Amino acid sequence: MKIIADDTYLDLKQLSHYSTFSGSTLRGYLTDPDNPIPYFRVKRKILVRKSEFDRWMEHFRGENNDLDRIVDEVINDL
Repeated sequence: MKIIADDTYLDLKQLSHYSTFSGSTLRGYLTDPDNPIPYFRVKRKILVRKSEFDRWMEHFRGENNDLDRIVDEVINDL
């Protein structure tokens, strides 16, 4: 697969390869009522800026603090 430039526009097929989400999953995220993926529609073509998709993904970053705390508590209880 081609290397994707830092801030290029991706069509849904390219975004699917980049993100590993299926095309239908991405289409659902485009219209999510709470946190839609920002996109451009040029006639029938949907384009997503890579940097905007990356920012959108940051909303879903998990925090390890709780997991680390739970593991520490379990180990201490042993």
